[in-house]
Amino acid sequence: MKHEAVEKNIGLLAFFMVIAVSIGGLTQIVPLFFQDVTNKPVEGMKPRTALELEGRDIYIREGCVGCHSQMIRPFRAETERYGHYSVAGESVWDHPFLWGSKRTGPDLARVGGRYSDDWHRAHLYNPRNVVPESKMPSYPWLVEHKLDGKDTAKKLEVLRTLGVPYTDADIAGAADAVKGKTEMDALVAYLQGLGTIIKSKR
Repeated sequence: MKHEAVEKNIGLLAFFMVIAVSIGGLTQIVPLFFQDVTNKPVEGMKPRTALELEGRDIYIREGCVGCHSQMIRPFRAETERYGHYSVAGESVWDHPFLWGSKRTGPDLARVGGRYSDDWHRAHLYNPRNVVPESKMPSYPWLVEHKLDGKDTAKKLEVLRTLGVPYTDADIAGAADAVKGKTEMDALVAYLQGLGTIIKSKR
């Protein structure tokens, strides 16, 4: 068959394109479903607490993922700056995942424990108070808004159906765990939990 005949026949060209994409998909994507390293959690990993989960939702709501990635690539420049490169097992319970695709600000995959709670609060309230050249917006309303916890248990139930191992006790105590806490408390708790499973020297 001549190449010109394929180029001029739209139906034939589309057929061969589907075949090529199918073969590529089968060889690249399907094997990932059978590798334990991509679908099993990292050893010692625990589900996020109710407060951390609320903080994660605030992180999404405020658009933090638009400027901060949560995926350290396996390059020397990145591992020296941020720590151990990200592995698939750290994200198996993330729905949706927050790897991000842009870094206006630094990567946050290993930010947990790097700074104190007070530093995070000051930084979120007005970033220029701690980093004068920061372009990050301020989030002063996080201090004022309290969590009511009315939907927290439902969130844990949904995540349990997606494979996150929350217990009945976790779900039953979810509302009480966040009651009276501010959105700032929740976001700081979430940030302090990021990347604490895999540790390496920076």
